Amino acid sequence: MFSTLLDYFTALQMQYATNQNERKFWFWLSIVVNLGFLGIFKYFNFFSESFANTMSYLGWQINPLMIKVVLPVGISFYTFHGLSYVIDIYKQRIQAEKNFVDYAVFVSFFPLLVAGPIERATHLLPQIKKERKFEYLRAVDGLRQILWGLFKKVVIADKCAIFANQAFNNSGDMNGSTLFLGAIFFTFQIYGDFSGYSDIALGTARLFGIDLLRNFAYPYFSRDIAEFWRRWHISLSSWFKDYLYFPLGGSKGGNWMRIRNTFIIFIVSGFWHGANWTFITWGALNALFILPSVVLQTNRNNIDIVAKGRSLPTITELTQMLLTFTLTIFAWIFFRAENISHALNYISDIFSSSLFSTPKFDDMRQVLVILILIVLFMLIEWTGREDLYAIEKFALKYKRSIRYIFYYIIISAIFISILLSTGKEQQFIYFQF
Repeated sequence: MFSTLLDYFTALQMQYATNQNERKFWFWLSIVVNLGFLGIFKYFNFFSESFANTMSYLGWQINPLMIKVVLPVGISFYTFHGLSYVIDIYKQRIQAEKNFVDYAVFVSFFPLLVAGPIERATHLLPQIKKERKFEYLRAVDGLRQILWGLFKKVVIADKCAIFANQAFNNSGDMNGSTLFLGAIFFTFQIYGDFSGYSDIALGTARLFGIDLLRNFAYPYFSRDIAEFWRRWHISLSSWFKDYLYFPLGGSKGGNWMRIRNTFIIFIVSGFWHGANWTFITWGALNALFILPSVVLQTNRNNIDIVAKGRSLPTITELTQMLLTFTLTIFAWIFFRAENISHALNYISDIFSSSLFSTPKFDDMRQVLVILILIVLFMLIEWTGREDLYAIEKFALKYKRSIRYIFYYIIISAIFISILLSTGKEQQFIYFQF
């Protein structure tokens, strides 16, 4: 509430300011206070511990000052909502909102509050302000999307989490093949978990007549890392592009400027995810992977996966997808690991002599079932890759009887998964950010 009141008030003060210095004062007050809250709640202990560790390397022993606070729900997401609004007001792209209730709904609209997508005032506020009437077809589309999101979360992500946790939590006792499969399972866990939440959020918003920003567009079909980041967590990627990359100069200053700004936004993106060197390393790796596209200036290509009229990728496209997917898996290991040494040991053990031995998971039959489910899931996603969400494309393509059988299978799979996972429920991964 404090951050909402602060941004609402400072935005009005900026709009009514009589000179540029006054506008700057209110702008920087909002920026510093918002980032200050984020820094204290989320990053204070990280900086304190990192400073103490640095001092110990230099020979001085310091007991780090640590604070024990509960991280406010959704702080990373609603802080970015407020920051984008204040920046847009300062840049005079939009007018300040005078109705406090409308602005408060924009910041804390419940479907997106805890894990996004990160909305813009230019997109969401006009929808909140206008009168909305119930639309049956829109509500049906919303329910389909909620159903598909639940399938991703409960059937795909939560089942993958069981074996991803086995591999990462006991990596020292696992052979290379188990660790390799564990990394693949986490890759699909985080995708099913996060994109599943986004689908549920977008579907729920549609029930209220509101269209949220799309957050995922089949990222694991990308042909390079630049395309991956146009398809993964789209609202965050575009936020950093508009409010950090371009203000830093974008790519106007030649290769050095492009490389510098690319590393800045990816490292900041990693740091946004959490106060751990693993996230920063994950961001730096993605910056490194994207460098060829940045230097060669091929990172602005469109995101059509295959030409219209072709249902399958060419050999070249398929090779590009597999390479990009492999790099993505490699980076996700750092994202999931407890610390840098854990990640490095995990990777080292994958490439040991046991890479081609039999995996050591507790239930290999269930592993096989999940792998088959992943393949079927990706085939369904492939059908919707061009314009629509997979579930919508399916709904428009087949007659009612086939659609209803498909929905029945999905609902049954969700309930069976819930019944079989009693006591093993997995929180949404992005709730921690």
